[in-house]
Amino acid sequence: MIKFLFKGLIRDQSRSRLPLLVVSIGVMLTIFLHAYITGFMGDTIEINARFSQGHVKVVTSAYSEESNQGNNELAITQSDSLMNLLGLSFSEMEWAQRILFGGLIDAPDDSGETKAQGPAFGLAMDLLHPDSKEAARLNLDKSLVRGHLPTARGEVLLSENFCRNLGTDVGSNITLIGSTMDGSMAVYNFKVAGTISFGIELMDRGAVIADIEDVRIALQMPDASSEIIGFLKNGYYHDDKAVSVAERFNAMFASGRDEFSPLMIPMSRQGAVGQYVLLAKNWSWYISVVFILAMSLVLWNAGLLGGLRRYGEVGVRLAIGEAKRHVYVSMILESVMIGFAGTIVGTAFGLFFAYLVQKYGIDISGMMKGSAVMMPSSIRARITPPDFYIGFIPGLISTVLGTMLSGIGILKRQTARLFKELEA
Repeated sequence: MIKFLFKGLIRDQSRSRLPLLVVSIGVMLTIFLHAYITGFMGDTIEINARFSQGHVKVVTSAYSEESNQGNNELAITQSDSLMNLLGLSFSEMEWAQRILFGGLIDAPDDSGETKAQGPAFGLAMDLLHPDSKEAARLNLDKSLVRGHLPTARGEVLLSENFCRNLGTDVGSNITLIGSTMDGSMAVYNFKVAGTISFGIELMDRGAVIADIEDVRIALQMPDASSEIIGFLKNGYYHDDKAVSVAERFNAMFASGRDEFSPLMIPMSRQGAVGQYVLLAKNWSWYISVVFILAMSLVLWNAGLLGGLRRYGEVGVRLAIGEAKRHVYVSMILESVMIGFAGTIVGTAFGLFFAYLVQKYGIDISGMMKGSAVMMPSSIRARITPPDFYIGFIPGLISTVLGTMLSGIGILKRQTARLFKELEA
């Protein structure tokens, strides 16, 4: 019977073309929107991860308790050895060392006397190693306002507003006045290689980005780092994987733990950012579920109307002696075929369009000009495993339920009333 029904749907396109088109479009929109929402919600998470949080973060136990203060007296020592261990034991991650520091920036005049001073927040990372991905990870080249990225020791980037407020310029010397890892006073000279714009007032007011080796010398932190951050190699945060890596690492250092022993924290457990990660995860599903339900109702009605429009055909089939139950079952089987075929076609097109947006993105750099460090310059979709099967909810299940609901009338139909309808 299935083969017979399949041939009937192919030969009589008036029964299959429109339902197949409606189901395909509905499923395509469902898949594409889910991938778009997942990518859009994940962009903010990735920006925070790249700038400061990482997918996982390794700090000392004492530093984690005072993470808001950025106290380098509690920094990781022998961090290069720890980096080698992480690279060997957790090769599924990419690792980078960072130093967070603060201090006073002094801008001298032509005679070497202080012209202006201002408090600064500093971020040190590997900017000079040819294999380093740090500059690309933070989109520094796209946020550059003047000058160039550091290419030699002793060069730093200043935020554009901070540079102007100090009255200094690209190529000028500045002095960092801060505290060393041991708490003593640190004074170190830098050269301004360029200026960048963060797009956030707090950062633009006084930010410095320097190479990590320069800051280690300036703050007397040899082979030390404030934190080591790790990124999953697929480029997206996955909470289960991050938590698993953190648990494996912490188990390695569980015995003999002291305040300077390393501790790995996944992004979902890093204070306010962790709360946003969990919130984004839940809300992406809430929004997707609402749209899936709405699309399910549309396709449900499409199946219902499709069944109602065929009452004349059903009446003829009953009039020539076909059993009601047989007619009902055949209609359900036809809707299963149409729903399945439409879901496959719609899923294919939905994944295709989502892939295009994931790969090429929707360029919003015009709106985000000067904010590439802290805001994405393009909106990208993200294809995840649920995108391969969630289309069956509105495409197959709702279509079949609509046909089943409309077909209930067939089982209750009276033969005497049927002949009156046929005469009319």
